[in-house]
Parts: sequence; structure tokens; C-alpha cells
Amino acid sequence: MKALLILTLCATPAFADEGGTLNPEELTLGRVLEDVARGDTSMTNCAAGYYITKSGRHAEARALFQRCAEAGYSGAMTWMSQLENNGLGAPENPDAAADWDRRAADAGDPVGQFNYGLDLIRGRGTVQDEAEGRRMVDAAAAQGLSTARRLQGADYDLDEVTPDADNWKYAPLF
Repeated sequence: MKALLILTLCATPAFADEGGTLNPEELTLGRVLEDVARGDTSMTNCAAGYYITKSGRHAEARALFQRCAEAGYSGAMTWMSQLENNGLGAPENPDAAADWDRRAADAGDPVGQFNYGLDLIRGRGTVQDEAEGRRMVDAAAAQGLSTARRLQGADYDLDEVTPDADNWKYAPLF
């Protein structure tokens, strides 16, 4: 009986993560950040960046979204744009924001297409090109993005999709 107990204990696996931690955190934002830092940019880990930035941890969200965007997740690219455009976790950078929007648009993401269309129409972070901007908005609308359809219906009047409180931000600098 004693031998059977010893054999059973030896055959029972220990519950530890790859680093040897018994009972590692699961389903926490801390765990997500650890996973992404190790290079695990799964869809669920990347999506958790939304909760991280909404909790005000913008620098951590920025690090997560950066890794996820570089792994090809277009939703993370649009979040990088949002962080860059609003100076969350780093100084405001409209050029970088427009570049992230362009990368998401190039990946076929309708939100990226819409946002890059707005960038082009405004000339914010990129050279102004209203015709190309409208084409990008149209591409997003063709994919079913309701905000893009709303902008089309308003004859591309940006006040339809941008609160007037933000007009100062999008005004030409010259």
C-alpha cells in the first residue's frame, strides 16, 4: 500500500506554469501583460488591451497594443492610433496615429479605413487628400461600418462624426 501511494504521488503532475510558479495568475490583466511580454499575442490577450487602457494604464496598454499590432492584429493598430492621437501613454503624435490608421486600412480593417479616410480628409498626420479620404470612407462603408455610412449620408460633413468640442484639434495649423 505504501509503494502504491509513493507511485501515485510520483505520477501526479505538479500544477505549475512554465516558469515553475505554482498556481499562476489566470484571467487577470497582470497575466495578460506577462503573456504579451513573453510574446504571446493571442487574440484574447490583444483584446484585453481595451480593458487595460480603459483602466487608465495607458503605458501598459501601449506596450501591449504595440506588440499585438506588430504581430498583425489590425484592431491593435487602430488602438495604437487612438493612443497616439490623444497622447495617452506618450506625447500626442498625429503622424504616428495616421501611420497606424494607414497600416490598419492596408490590412483591410474597416475602422482603419474609416480613420485613415478622416486623416486624409483633414490632412492630420498625413498630406491632405480629400478624394482618397472619401475613397477610404467608402471602402469602410462597403464593409458595413455604420459610422462610415453615416458620414456618406451627411455628404462627408465631418461634423457628423466629430464632436464640435474637438474642432480645435483638427483645425489647420497654417
